Amino acid sequence: MRPGLGVAAVALATLVFLVLPIVIVVIMSFSSAASLQFPPPGFSLRWYHSFFGDPRWVRALTTSTLLAFASSIIALVLGSAAAYGIVRGRFPGRGLIDSNFMAPLILPTIVIAVALYLFLAKVGLLGTAAGLVASHVVLSVPFVVLVVGVAIRSFDERIEQVAFTLGASRRQTVLRVLLPNILPSLASAWILALIASFDEVIVTLFVAGTYQTVPKRMFNELVLEVNPTITAIATILIGLSVLAIGAIGLITARRGGLLGTMLGR
Repeated sequence: MRPGLGVAAVALATLVFLVLPIVIVVIMSFSSAASLQFPPPGFSLRWYHSFFGDPRWVRALTTSTLLAFASSIIALVLGSAAAYGIVRGRFPGRGLIDSNFMAPLILPTIVIAVALYLFLAKVGLLGTAAGLVASHVVLSVPFVVLVVGVAIRSFDERIEQVAFTLGASRRQTVLRVLLPNILPSLASAWILALIASFDEVIVTLFVAGTYQTVPKRMFNELVLEVNPTITAIATILIGLSVLAIGAIGLITARRGGLLGTMLGR
């Protein structure tokens, strides 16, 4: 066997190992059985009807959607400003500040959850909508700083300097020169922040109080019983994640094509 075929076989086996549980969950979401059963005795949309027909799940879905949009937009604004300051700023401690922004990606989520729980309890925001949004912003900002920071570093600073010499203020330069050129990266960062917020469960369990999101309700349902409705919800979340990855891939491909056209000129 050629070495290339061996590597391909290992890669294919690894892919099957990772994807097979997802495929099983998707198939079971269309099962007609009254309990989790694989292979399913028949196919039905009963568990999707159960999800969308239950007001509690619909409220949780609405809460998750509003929370994800609010936190991701705030994270995009704050994270982009932070990324610009870190990349273009000239001050001591930039590396330390950059590392601090990456902390939520490195530390275990349970550590972040406990820290946010104690802080929000101290300031009186525990169990409030504002506290929940702020917590998700903390988790989403690192994705924005990471993606937007790379985009700003790859953008030629001399173009901004030319704008300064022509009389543009820093605000005008950022809004009219920098942002239009890194717009695909901003869109990708926003999608990542949106998905990170929508899928978050551990921090939400600690700080949400009576607010119910889809992941939190899924967790609570699994503690009580294995409800087949969970498979339908999981399939919907998988579909959203695939769409998000596809959108990021499309944005990246179009950005690469645009850059190639510009360089060709």
